[in-house]
Amino acid sequence: MEKIYKVLLVDDHALFRKGVRQMLSADEHFEVIGEAASGQEGLDLAEQLLPDIILIDLNMKGMNGMETLRRLKATTLSSINIVLTVSDAEDDLLEALRAGADGYLLKDMEPEDLCDNLLKATSGVTVLQDSLTEVLKNALLEPNVRKANNDAALTDREHEILECLAAGMNNKTIARKLGISDTTVKVHIKNLLRKLNLTSRLEAAVWRHQHKTRG
Repeated sequence: MEKIYKVLLVDDHALFRKGVRQMLSADEHFEVIGEAASGQEGLDLAEQLLPDIILIDLNMKGMNGMETLRRLKATTLSSINIVLTVSDAEDDLLEALRAGADGYLLKDMEPEDLCDNLLKATSGVTVLQDSLTEVLKNALLEPNVRKANNDAALTDREHEILECLAAGMNNKTIARKLGISDTTVKVHIKNLLRKLNLTSRLEAAVWRHQHKTRG
């Protein structure tokens, strides 16, 4: 029997939550185990219900989705945290990914695409709405990326992790692949970012793709 992934919805619009619940309930891979109308309620329910996937809206009264995401990442929860929002703004996209989101999807996507993306996220891949790929690419092609140092100073392990980042893997997936701990992965990522003069794992992924193409 295939695993059924437990999903928590964090969105202050009851009608939208109902629609997503019905959509996911029609798919045998998912079970919606809770709904939260605010960020704080979402945090409380997450610690109580231990969901596999948390869908988070950005624009909520009180604690917004970005702060909710940061607080979730600061816990010991192992949930996959995906932003599901109406905002396709570059700033929101980058901030969410830098805050540790495992995906960024838009509310106007097709129901089957939402389910497909959630399944893909469970394999350790960062999921991104197709229409936002170009936005992300353009946002990261900034001077500080183009001026990044070469990778000569990276260790063999850092090279391995850089390849994993370029493949869109999250820390847990990298740890499993390389047989090391999550904490060790974080340390290596911090070191390789410093050596390459980059500020985020996403910039590292773009940097790797650029340099792989060129040479």
